Amino acid sequence: MADSGDPDITRLLLDWSGGDERALTALFPLVYEQLRAIAQSHLRRERGEHTLQRTALVHEAFLRLVDQRNVDWRSRSQFFGLASQMMRRILVDYARRRAAAKRGQRAAVDLEEVLNAADTAVPGDGALALAAEPGIDLEAIDQALERLDALDPRQGKLVELRFFGGLSLEEAAEVLGVSPATVKRDWAVARAWLQRELSA
Repeated sequence: MADSGDPDITRLLLDWSGGDERALTALFPLVYEQLRAIAQSHLRRERGEHTLQRTALVHEAFLRLVDQRNVDWRSRSQFFGLASQMMRRILVDYARRRAAAKRGQRAAVDLEEVLNAADTAVPGDGALALAAEPGIDLEAIDQALERLDALDPRQGKLVELRFFGGLSLEEAAEVLGVSPATVKRDWAVARAWLQRELSA
């Protein structure tokens, strides 16, 4: 699968998949800033006094990625998509622990503006183009994504790549192994489904 991004990252991912541990050492500095941008975008949606810092989120996600023994790395888009998925899990787990410790009101989820932002994202910018208002209920979004994933796994993965990973439609098509036209159709359907689900 061709990768339109940095060929060095793709080469190092392939070398790492092949068992070259030195590739991992060379990979980290190349992906670090991109991971920080993704982490910053995730944290932008959190409340201002969030105690989880961007650097800690990047390092925790990278450690989880390194622990993935059975991933067949193919491209930088796949890597950043999985990195964003790791960050999503970390933040949702954090939000659940916080909610369990402090039972209170959660912010209502209004995704229309958030989902519209994805359509104007600059392809390949690497950051989450979907900056929601602070306090958005990540747990509600996560639960809705789980329901969507049960109905249509490809649409669930697409929303995750777009919402949490900040991938463009073209990058998401590459990761999913389908045409950009298919991704555009899936995105339109998934958007409508999520908006209805989270507005209920």
